Amino acid sequence: MKQQTLAIHAGYQRDSQGTMAVPIYQSTAYAFRDTDHAANLFELKELGNIYTRLMNPTTDVFEKRFAALEGGVAAVGTASGMAAIFYAIANVAEAGDNIIVAKQVYGGTTTLTGHTIKRFGIETRYFDVQNPTEIEGLIDTKTKLVLFESITNPSIDVADFKTIVEITNQYGVLSCVDNTVATPIFCTPLALGCDIVVHSASKYTTGQGLAIGGIIIERENLVDKIKGNSRYYHFNEPDESYHGLIYSDLPLPLFTLRVRLSLLRDLGAAPSPFNSWLYIQGIETLSLRMKQHSASALEIAKFLENHPKVLKVNYPGLESDKNYSMAQKYFKGGNSGLLSFEVESKAMAQKIADSTEIFAVVVNIGDSKSIITHPASTTHQQLSAQELIEAGISGGLIRLSVGLEDTQDLIEDLSRALERG
Repeated sequence: MKQQTLAIHAGYQRDSQGTMAVPIYQSTAYAFRDTDHAANLFELKELGNIYTRLMNPTTDVFEKRFAALEGGVAAVGTASGMAAIFYAIANVAEAGDNIIVAKQVYGGTTTLTGHTIKRFGIETRYFDVQNPTEIEGLIDTKTKLVLFESITNPSIDVADFKTIVEITNQYGVLSCVDNTVATPIFCTPLALGCDIVVHSASKYTTGQGLAIGGIIIERENLVDKIKGNSRYYHFNEPDESYHGLIYSDLPLPLFTLRVRLSLLRDLGAAPSPFNSWLYIQGIETLSLRMKQHSASALEIAKFLENHPKVLKVNYPGLESDKNYSMAQKYFKGGNSGLLSFEVESKAMAQKIADSTEIFAVVVNIGDSKSIITHPASTTHQQLSAQELIEAGISGGLIRLSVGLEDTQDLIEDLSRALERG
């Protein structure tokens, strides 16, 4: 089936009531047929619902549907996008290990990998997404993950998937892509050879800023890269917390299964059934919305490119953009609704943001309503001056999340704000 059909039907078989809409199974726990049934579920002899921290029928549809859109074999939902990123790291790395992360990533990812992860004894090494060959010089025997974004937020760079995949495969290291900004509508990293995809479902998935959530998706046959790989010994040796279970021996997708059975079990950042239901509603219209977000963003980028007060526009749909050829190579049908542009100073950038009437000053993206953000003083405020430079964030940078309003109204709003700035 094509992507739009999957977005509406994947993962759901109508229940005994025949409901066309996926029901909200608002339940913490589930009754077992008897004690043998319960024991079989806990021993993985049977698959089924045990407890909503681990799985839920509504969340199960969300996971299956998103996996289908990304072309993955399995997925696991989390309570937030940051929980998804943390679980992707914690699922493979431990004290003494290191991960390699792009310098140009969302500010929360930078603080997680640059500060919080240190307290777990995990080292983070950074590479320039514009120069991915740096990764090779950073890998050693303790490297467990290479993490980057398909479109960086907010510098709006496009990753060179081919180079990154070639290097990670050469050394047997897992690659993990945050595909939140591009979405599977425009980019499918697993089809490009990547191993794991993460999303903040709080963004384009819901589409209206209604819920916080995340998801992790793994590619088919990931076991081939992990089985017998000494980097990932804990997938290949008995898990004492689960009666000696060896994940790489199971006829099941192993990466997301271990997130579910170990990290969700012990750390508990699971999505609520209601939020999973909201994501399902968003997925059904995701492709339609993304096409409009992208078309409007391109029109606005062209307007900004020709404005005398704008020094630079970052949007890979522009032929003048340094990422244009990379976007043409890896994206299909559009880019995103996210763009950024630079003006001459921080004071001017803040005045422009404060002068918009339709664009709201909000630290979010992917909403049906248009958003304007000054990253240096908000989402990336906690970064040092050097980290801001490395992330491609100047004091004069403004990020736009272009919504679904009339494009001409948005251009007129920006035009007035630029005149006041």
